[in-house]
Amino acid sequence: METSSKENIQLFCKNSVQPVERPSFKTEYASSEEKQTCCGKLKMFLGALSFVYFAKALTEGYLKSTITQIERRFDISSSLVGVIDGSFEIGNFLIITFVSYFGARLHRPKLIGAGCLIMGVGTLLIAMPQFFMEQYKYERYSPYSNSTVSISPCVLESNHQLPVTVMEKSQPQINKECETDASSSMWAYVFLGNLLRGIGETPIQPLGIAYLDDFASEDNAAFYIGCVQTLAIIGPIFGFLLGSFCAKLYVDIGFVNLDHITITPKDPQWVGAWWLGYLIAGILSLLAALPFWCLPKILPRPQGREVSNSSAEKSKFIMDDHPDCQIPSGERATIIDMARDFVPSLKIVFGNPVYFLYLCASAVQFNSLFGMVTYKPKYIEQQYGQSSSKANFVIGLINIPAVALGIFSGGIIMKKFRVNMYGAAKLYLGSSVFGYLIFLSLFALGCENSHVAGLTVSYQGTKPVSYHERALFSDCNSRCKCSETKWEPMCGENGVTYASACLAGCQNSTMSGKNIIFHNCTCVEITASKSGNSSALVGKCQKDNGCPNMFLYFIVISVITSYTLSLGGIPGYILLLRCIKPQLKSFALGIYTLAIRVLAGIPAPVYFGVLIDTSCLKWGIQRCGSKGSCRFYDSDAFRHIYLGLTVILGAMSIFLSIAVLFILKKKYVSKYRNFIAKRERSMASTAIAEDTTSKK
Repeated sequence: METSSKENIQLFCKNSVQPVERPSFKTEYASSEEKQTCCGKLKMFLGALSFVYFAKALTEGYLKSTITQIERRFDISSSLVGVIDGSFEIGNFLIITFVSYFGARLHRPKLIGAGCLIMGVGTLLIAMPQFFMEQYKYERYSPYSNSTVSISPCVLESNHQLPVTVMEKSQPQINKECETDASSSMWAYVFLGNLLRGIGETPIQPLGIAYLDDFASEDNAAFYIGCVQTLAIIGPIFGFLLGSFCAKLYVDIGFVNLDHITITPKDPQWVGAWWLGYLIAGILSLLAALPFWCLPKILPRPQGREVSNSSAEKSKFIMDDHPDCQIPSGERATIIDMARDFVPSLKIVFGNPVYFLYLCASAVQFNSLFGMVTYKPKYIEQQYGQSSSKANFVIGLINIPAVALGIFSGGIIMKKFRVNMYGAAKLYLGSSVFGYLIFLSLFALGCENSHVAGLTVSYQGTKPVSYHERALFSDCNSRCKCSETKWEPMCGENGVTYASACLAGCQNSTMSGKNIIFHNCTCVEITASKSGNSSALVGKCQKDNGCPNMFLYFIVISVITSYTLSLGGIPGYILLLRCIKPQLKSFALGIYTLAIRVLAGIPAPVYFGVLIDTSCLKWGIQRCGSKGSCRFYDSDAFRHIYLGLTVILGAMSIFLSIAVLFILKKKYVSKYRNFIAKRERSMASTAIAEDTTSKK
């Protein structure tokens, strides 16, 4: 009787309060039509989720490509840019526990749609400062446009009749600008916008993948998830390419007459149209939200999965709580059980030595990777003298495809050779070891420091100067009234860069179109060539001739390193899945994701930026006298800090991975050998017994 009543209840739920009767032709036709509608809605959800993954990955890639642009536009340090970059992880961290724990009980498609709206609004908010800030002002000597007028950049102490545009700004002017300048803290909008992006992105991955896994057939679920992940890999490629395109456009395009702009994208003070890509990405995120509001809370389960709860990724914490018929009291009991089991499950997860050590190894390695990726465009610009546009183009079109290929190759190896958990750990460790060994070669692929008078070389010649000897003033410019804070680089005929034409002691200048030529520069004359030419041009001197070749070698090594390191991505993920009990897998993955965000995603860009700032030789000064963004870095120090920190963190993760392998070998391989030995002994004893029986 009890079994019969349960079957009647299930039948009642499935047939939506319709009397139990033999299905007719019309019923079967309606059921077939319903299945087609369900399949169509599931594919609609797949398409919408794939587009969302593409949009959020594009935005993330674009954000990485605009790091240096944001630093220059808001005149802030690398450490503060690192805080802005980490705000996405902070926003994600704030609500990930709530979404992962209770999100499955809500309307998942609408929750994802709401997340897309928040993500889109946050992305648009990042671009808003451009419309409220005043036009970008770069430090550049600007004589009269009339080419017949010759003005002396070197303002002598006794000369007070020169135009105000050439003379130093007085203190009252600075105070006045401090009062009227409201753009000094506009970077807070970028921080807040990225924070909202992190909040909006939270429900997309756990709820979206779970929805696909719940309502797709077992054969199609893996394929659908693969489609989504593929677009997630393609997104950053388009993000960096978009960043490359926008970096070629002047920051105030559409607001100023570009004919009056005297700098080019190769100039260290150039700022591209960083805001333009955020408008595009924000609109994409808002459009991606629309389909989710038209999708149902639940879909009919595929045949064979209606009663089954054996999904490998099912979790007691992110459960499918959308059966066709629910009892409120049962739901309340489930929440109580979830809360009661939380701490014991947490102890079980962290009590697993393989899981804990792998989590530590991953956290350290992701610190290395997050810091490296965040400042890679900046490193290419500063080390190899490339423009922001070219740096983003190289990363987007070469590096990221290498990462995607490495992840794909790792999956192929795991499938073809049927690698077990111990083999996965060895493959993960091997890829890390070889990847970081190849990465070490980048130390030898650096370009020489730019010769900047007073900062890297002396005014008297190309002799390097020590930290205590650095001084922008010398005998050759002692008669000039120059500012030590200005950074208006100019390249002398002697191949040395000077911080400004005044500090080079230039007596006069002429302008023809956008080209400014300085003449009779006393500091250039000291080390001038035999021709005696003491003129100079606006802009930094180019790096030595060997630098372009070094950049090509850097690209090749970087691609090989990216491929090798990403080769261990899938084996590492499989190791993570197989070292935990099936009923705790999703919970363990949630803890793993949370730990990576908190321990790597938030701090890595910050302390990488702080250490990179220590290699700065010339800081910009904001209007109110506070320190701005770095104008010039010591290339050697930058290279050693950036590469050295990456390698040190990588070495630490390798040692932790070795510990994981050691425990696996000791715990699992030994058990396997004991099992084989016992089975062989059992088979041998059975054979002896059978032989004895046959003899009798």
